Amino acid sequence: MSNPKDKVIKTKNHLDYIPTIGIECHVQLKTRTKLFSGADNDAKEAPPNTLINHIDLGLPGALPVLNKEAVVLAIKAAKALNTRASNFSKFDRKHYFYPDLPMGYQISQFDEPIILGGHVRFFDPTSKEFKIINITRAHLESDAGKNIHPDKKNYSLVDLNRAGTPLLEIVSEPELHSAAEARLYAEKLYLLMRYAEVTEGNLYYGNMRFDVNVSISKDNTLGTRAEIKNLNSFRSIERAVNYEITRQTKLLNSNQKIIQETRGFNDQQGTTYSLRSKENADDYRYMPEPDVPPIILENDFIDKVEKEIPKLPDYYTDRLRKLDIDEVSSYILLDYELEEGKGVLEYVLGLPESDAKAIVNWIINIESPIVLNNPNISSELLKKIHNIYLSLRAITKEGLINSNSIKELIKKLFQEKNIPEDLKQYISKLGLFQNSDSDELDQLVSKVIKENQKAFNDLKSGQQKAIGFLIGEVMKESGGNANPGMVKTLIEKKL
Repeated sequence: MSNPKDKVIKTKNHLDYIPTIGIECHVQLKTRTKLFSGADNDAKEAPPNTLINHIDLGLPGALPVLNKEAVVLAIKAAKALNTRASNFSKFDRKHYFYPDLPMGYQISQFDEPIILGGHVRFFDPTSKEFKIINITRAHLESDAGKNIHPDKKNYSLVDLNRAGTPLLEIVSEPELHSAAEARLYAEKLYLLMRYAEVTEGNLYYGNMRFDVNVSISKDNTLGTRAEIKNLNSFRSIERAVNYEITRQTKLLNSNQKIIQETRGFNDQQGTTYSLRSKENADDYRYMPEPDVPPIILENDFIDKVEKEIPKLPDYYTDRLRKLDIDEVSSYILLDYELEEGKGVLEYVLGLPESDAKAIVNWIINIESPIVLNNPNISSELLKKIHNIYLSLRAITKEGLINSNSIKELIKKLFQEKNIPEDLKQYISKLGLFQNSDSDELDQLVSKVIKENQKAFNDLKSGQQKAIGFLIGEVMKESGGNANPGMVKTLIEKKL
């Protein structure tokens, strides 16, 4: 891991502060029913207060019954976090009053959670190194409901559909030291939970929500922290952390104290705001949960569940690295596979090493935006297009088509009902073959230089950026079909 002092923020009066960040992530487990009741767990489109029963409402005499599938998913999550579920764990009551918590307490785990330890490894493209963030614990708990605040109204509403939803709260060690690192950690955690098939992972519906603790100090000790609640996008995490570091820096530079508190985040304004003073463990008055027995897991059962886990992200990134696919591209492919990729990872892993990097570039920059914006594209069509990428790669090696034309070609292929068998004939029909006629290109180069004499003079004086501009103008004149390498050579001859 990098030294935290590498992430020092320089303030206006040259005081140095080290940010320290820890993240608590609430992962909604994709069980059919809730953690302790038989009510439906899928509240995405349900009308308010329709997915509830006597247990969710906290009615007198209602006894919770633990959902076994939630325990199974917690075992899978432990494996994804590079650790193993505890053989013994128990539930506790966490007391606090909110209008969306009818019981008046939350059934959670305190001192003996189902997961202890573990870590998340991610690649930081800035430092070009892997970073490991340790996990303190992860515990099962039932979610509260949801408060709804209608715009410009003087009242609030309560929807209890979410009350009792099974959550796994994953708590990191405070080992992150920048907003960018916080985002990268959250993105990798998301991939781990999705590939382990622990959660649906829909951030819009709050299937994964992040509470971010931020503090700053002048040395390696922890400063007074502020917790920013309920962030549900990676962009929001990065923006909220950056704002909070700036806010706390201004306070310390003005000789003011930072208050330990819980804060919200206004996504439109990009600012955090105070919600309440931060509670400590003592404030929750934890006590053992008398109505739910402890979880006792035999090693054989844990082993059986772990064997059912699909391939995890690091399995793919390790193999993609052997194809010279960098970590950033690998993460993009992993995310694309989850959304609409339909087998793209196994396809890429089967490519020849000499062609994989170029084809991955097409998939990331051309294919994925098309497919993600058109979710009705069938897996059959995607497979047919994948099947011709190697033929297209061979054509590019011959120097017959340039990058602009490749982009246009792939877009056209996604509009076809029948993928052409003769790719060269199809490219010729579309007029996308690269123009390498030296006489014709020389005329275009002369025309562009005449119309852009200043740029040509800049190039003469040693400003190499000007050649890119001139090449671009020739490409426009040619309708995008000019051979850029030949154009560059012709321009240099004019010098």
